Amino acid sequence: MQGSYETFKQSIYDMTKIDLNSYKERQMKRRIEALISKHDINSFSDYVIKLKTDKIIFDEFINYITINVSEFFRNPEQWALLEKEVFPYLMEHFGKDLKIWSAACSTGDEPYSLVMLLSRFLPLNKIKIIATDIDKTVMAKAQMGIYHVKSLKALPEEFLNKYFVKINDRTYQISDTIKACVEFKQHDLLKDVYPPNCDLIVCRNVLIYFTDEAKNKIYTDFHKALKKDGLLFVGSTEQIIQAQQIGFHNFKSFFYKKA
Repeated sequence: MQGSYETFKQSIYDMTKIDLNSYKERQMKRRIEALISKHDINSFSDYVIKLKTDKIIFDEFINYITINVSEFFRNPEQWALLEKEVFPYLMEHFGKDLKIWSAACSTGDEPYSLVMLLSRFLPLNKIKIIATDIDKTVMAKAQMGIYHVKSLKALPEEFLNKYFVKINDRTYQISDTIKACVEFKQHDLLKDVYPPNCDLIVCRNVLIYFTDEAKNKIYTDFHKALKKDGLLFVGSTEQIIQAQQIGFHNFKSFFYKKA
């Protein structure tokens, strides 16, 4: 691939304020080179020109570099823990008016899963989830609420029957009553202000793509965004290195408590 990747990263930052230096370089560069080759473009510099002049290619690029692999109730055993131990803990400590942030929410599977699980404890009109992502395209998909059946494989049947409408054999749409409980906002974990005084922050299977320096910054900012004794829920492939130095203690598997 001709041209300088360093120059390309700077161009992307100038255009979008997305800092590619914060992502693991080999993985990200390989993804971008594959996308460039798809369009028979020969250099990073020519691709930048295309990004500036072709909105379809620009939107494709943004969607492609942000990691959007999600499903409802991903890792069901962790959601069982959330129901049996975490939600009761949070309500005991903070009451029923919980402030929950689903960070890097992708296509909405995670915040909608949180709403449905919370509906076992609270009426829907008492539930509000903040859901953020850097990618406007996936948030638009989330707000539409249409999902392939593959995304629903771990969804409890009671929720499928109660909160989804079958469009065809492969596609379902989530109900407006669930969608009304989620507030979607665009947010960059590396540069934007975090919602304050959260009781629970959920950020799963995203930070594995970031450098150690970027991870430490994000975990530190999560810590600041939580109330004392609030919880951070991370993915099954993630753990916080030197968690105690940041101010976290292990609460349960994949859950950290702000000291």
